[in-house]
Amino acid sequence: MSGVSESDIVLVDNGSTDGSLLNVKNRFQDIHLIKNKVNEGFTGGNNIGMQYALNRGYEYIMLLNNDTKVTTGFLELLIAEMRTSDKLAAIQPLIYYMEPETQIWNAGGKYHAWLGYSQTNYKVKSEKPYLTEWISGCAILVRSAVLEKVGLLDNKYFAYFEDVDWSLRMRKRGFELKVHPKSIIYHEAGASSKSEIKGSEGFLDPKVHFLNVKNQIFQLRKYCTSPQYWLAWPFHFAKFGFLFFISW
Repeated sequence: MSGVSESDIVLVDNGSTDGSLLNVKNRFQDIHLIKNKVNEGFTGGNNIGMQYALNRGYEYIMLLNNDTKVTTGFLELLIAEMRTSDKLAAIQPLIYYMEPETQIWNAGGKYHAWLGYSQTNYKVKSEKPYLTEWISGCAILVRSAVLEKVGLLDNKYFAYFEDVDWSLRMRKRGFELKVHPKSIIYHEAGASSKSEIKGSEGFLDPKVHFLNVKNQIFQLRKYCTSPQYWLAWPFHFAKFGFLFFISW
């Protein structure tokens, strides 16, 4: 991050028990470390880190998953675009799979209100930064001033779909979201949610299935009108069954 002035790295350890925190302390002494006693979830862990940054007056906060690999200059590109408009609340890089590196994992997303469905884009819409309806929690640069108006991630989600909720809340307040196609990172998708041994829920941790279903129902209730809610149910019921099937 040689092109970013006055930046700091904050690592939130979300209740790990494998001794990795001590290894980080020994190798990277300039990193700010926060140790949670228990796993606070994706939302709780990130919220603790964001509150730490807000208390210290940072202009921007970059959320970045620990199963990612970044490219040189990715953050500088995001910051430069954020400085073009105060209406821009947050921006994400173009996210590729770790393997194969040529396949896009997330290029932004579209939200279908009548189905309560968040669709992921797998194709780049433009060579320049472009607007999107929701952005991935895997990697988000957010404006701190926006958080004072919109709030942090909703801890009721714990993990999954909290990024869609956050995006919808930002857009509801009149802010914009973008994807920067020249800012690139790679993501080892599902690294934290898969089991090495196949169980009754396939290779996915059973908690992942639970959170996926629970949070989509929660999101339907939160954002859909009554007609939209009942129209969306058959679609989601079929989708839940399909996702359970392909996890095997």
